Amino acid sequence: MPDAMFAHPRLAPLYDAFESDRADLTAYVEIADEFGAARVLDVGCGTGSLAILLEETGRTVVGTDPAEASLAVARSKDSSARIVWVRCDATILPTIAADLAVMTGNVAQVFRTDEEWTRVLLSVRAALRPGTHFAFETRKPERRAWERWPGTTSVEIPGEGRVERTDELTDVSPPLISFRSTYRFADGDELTSESTLRFRTREEIETSLAEAGFEIVEVREAPDRPDEEHVFITRRAD
Repeated sequence: MPDAMFAHPRLAPLYDAFESDRADLTAYVEIADEFGAARVLDVGCGTGSLAILLEETGRTVVGTDPAEASLAVARSKDSSARIVWVRCDATILPTIAADLAVMTGNVAQVFRTDEEWTRVLLSVRAALRPGTHFAFETRKPERRAWERWPGTTSVEIPGEGRVERTDELTDVSPPLISFRSTYRFADGDELTSESTLRFRTREEIETSLAEAGFEIVEVREAPDRPDEEHVFITRRAD
């Protein structure tokens, strides 16, 4: 089940405001350009920011996500109405013969067990044409990003007023890191979202990709977060 911050109808519309710096998305549009991808699958598309950028370049785009509340936000932003939005789990993706599959926002870390991660990789592989590409990012565990997560921020939200979010760690047992986000609204309402992420090493990811039928083309640094994340560029083996 998706976390409340993506699935709750009052929380999902807050995502874009709290995560307003999406400099990470430009790199994925450039990857689509690099490989001449005309048909792109955005896995875990969330509120649709990347899918919309890709569609604006003239590509055919399918965005998938298990959280209907996030997809509702994505549809509301899709002025072209040409993007296909599909509610589904990443382990059962539509087989659309894509030229490129992308997974941004560290979605890869949501899949906690090796078995689930393998199912996701096999599902992505089935959605691609032979010889085409899959690009995704994941945080480097040695950088211990979770140590910088706790804190409180607030944002002015149209129609809501000022909303405050407090993030706190609830369990640090690497490779699993759990945290709680508490949202406090101007009307006094308070909602929480619990999350757990898996921090895999580069070696673990490379092994899982090979076993699922992917060849690694390159492992890059995230241009907006150098030395913090790996961006894996892979190819579906024939």
